[in-house]
Amino acid sequence: MRDVTDADFDEQVLESGRPVLVEFTAQWCGPCRQLAPVLKSIAQEEAERLDVVAIDVDANPETAVKYGVLSMPTLMVFKDGQPVWSRVGARPKRRLLEELTEVV
Repeated sequence: MRDVTDADFDEQVLESGRPVLVEFTAQWCGPCRQLAPVLKSIAQEEAERLDVVAIDVDANPETAVKYGVLSMPTLMVFKDGQPVWSRVGARPKRRLLEELTEVV
């Protein structure tokens, strides 16, 4: 799992040749901290099929505004440069993996 910024979001996410799960997060966000180990685990387990990145909305507001992110954590999957799946809030690993099967 790696961090992205407004400056490299297009290159790292939109131009990626594979699906990318993006967590829109903030340092002050408690549920984001709960979700962090879940996302790290998924990033390792699903490394063959999916990239997982995080973007801090306080440090990178342009991307959050562009995609209408109002609550943290917001999770989005991007495929071929487009958001194809979105959820708000922390969730258990099993549930998140089940939801991701729709798009990955």
